[in-house]
Amino acid sequence: MKKISGIVVDPVARRQFPGTLVIDQGRIIDILPDPATKGPFILPGLIDSHIHIESSMLTPAAFAAKAVTHGTVAVVADPHEIANVLGIPGIDFMIDSGKQAPLKFYFGAPSCVPATGFENSGATLDAREVEALLRREDIFFLAEMMNFPGVIGRDPEVMAKLGAAAKLGKRVDGHAPGLRGEALIAYVQAGISTDHESGNLEECYEKLALGMKIMLRQGSSARDFEVLHPLVTSHPGQCMLCSDDLKPTDLARGHINLLVKQGLRLGHDLFDLLQCACVNPVRHYHLGVGLLQKGDPADFIMVDDLESLEVSGVWINGEMVSDRGQVLFEAAPPVPINRFSAALLTAGQLQVQARGGRVKVIEVTDGRIVTGAGSHPVPLGSTVVEADPCADLLKILVQNRYAPAPPAIGFVRGFGLKRGAMASSIAHDSHNLIAVGCNDTDLARAVNLLGESGGGICFVQGGEERLMALPVAGLMGLGSCEEMARNYSGIEQGVKENGCFLQTPFMTMAFLALPVIPALKITDLGLFDGERFELTDLFV
Repeated sequence: MKKISGIVVDPVARRQFPGTLVIDQGRIIDILPDPATKGPFILPGLIDSHIHIESSMLTPAAFAAKAVTHGTVAVVADPHEIANVLGIPGIDFMIDSGKQAPLKFYFGAPSCVPATGFENSGATLDAREVEALLRREDIFFLAEMMNFPGVIGRDPEVMAKLGAAAKLGKRVDGHAPGLRGEALIAYVQAGISTDHESGNLEECYEKLALGMKIMLRQGSSARDFEVLHPLVTSHPGQCMLCSDDLKPTDLARGHINLLVKQGLRLGHDLFDLLQCACVNPVRHYHLGVGLLQKGDPADFIMVDDLESLEVSGVWINGEMVSDRGQVLFEAAPPVPINRFSAALLTAGQLQVQARGGRVKVIEVTDGRIVTGAGSHPVPLGSTVVEADPCADLLKILVQNRYAPAPPAIGFVRGFGLKRGAMASSIAHDSHNLIAVGCNDTDLARAVNLLGESGGGICFVQGGEERLMALPVAGLMGLGSCEEMARNYSGIEQGVKENGCFLQTPFMTMAFLALPVIPALKITDLGLFDGERFELTDLFV
């Protein structure tokens, strides 16, 4: 039995008082008034309500070793990144790695592997396999249903997955960017209860009115909290906080604690923020995470004051797991698993023969994963269409990494890169190879460099090559957050030194292969119109 005293910040009763937690066998068995106690402050542990651990490029155990230092005690995680590469063995890898750390991982069954039928992935999970996953005790929900056209059109396979979740009493996460009106009603009526893809308050209000929970997202690529934060005050009972995708350099700086701090700076009430960051995820997903109530698991954090909100200690199940930013547990590195069979490329394979007067262009906006759909004139008399860095017109390619195949090639605007090429085996959600560059020679070399290493991220500029290998499914490395952040920053800096002005160039590039996000994207099968939901010709 142990006793821990401080100013208890009760997120359920919405009050704070001096008290002592009495802890036995990992649970709070009593909370005693203690008027003599002056501090520190004891708050419930923070929860990320929607994250893809793989996007941190860390294994779950390595992710936990950094996240707990920021006050995170639990995450609701969708393992669909690794599932698209390796299927159920990939999901099992994530669960097993998570068990090496005290942080509470709540993994879901990926609902869309692959996200659409307009790309090649490394695995497929049909309705039968999804139901088998949902029957497992270590799978807690049906992860984001990205195939919203399939839901609205009542596709039998999609409805079978949703039906399995309903039958087994497990929540269904949504993914409905820009969905409004009758289509949104049909989507919600299918049993989908959350959304993390709303781009403005009006869209949120419509979804909230239909009973959806809105996840306020602040990740590395998509940063919506700045726009949607008024919901913390107007709808505290229907909102949660999440990161979705978080690169290692950002995780090194902070996690959900940064959202709570930002909310306080914006004038929101602490208890409204704790409602979103702690109470709502526990109640919505029925998580076994404590909320500083008698009988709860002893999951909590300590801070010296409620203004800076600097985390001084973290407890999970009654055990201290972080002390003043120092993690108090170790996890052995796992044995990597992977799948990689991409063909080598030559620069000649990347030539685009002119077939019209204008070529379609993916238009990128920094900080957003929704893209525009533009065009660019083909110079009169040209037989091939080349990248033109001076006009910020770069070439983009996606190549199947699971079987030898020629790449799909398109054009993109908004990177600002002036020299070289960047490439990655992280390309949502099928994780084929994706590359953006200024010339065909560097593009081909960048993609081939990833093939030689079994995946990773890289930048190539003439004879200069910077590479960070990701031997776990081409998505994750084996180092600590600090090690991965240093390597990632070095490569990202090389991209920026050569003209790229995007805040997160590799994460932005990774989403250009995700066809379920409007408006124009590219998969290994070609250019994709996300609004018509069909492949489209490269030329206007």
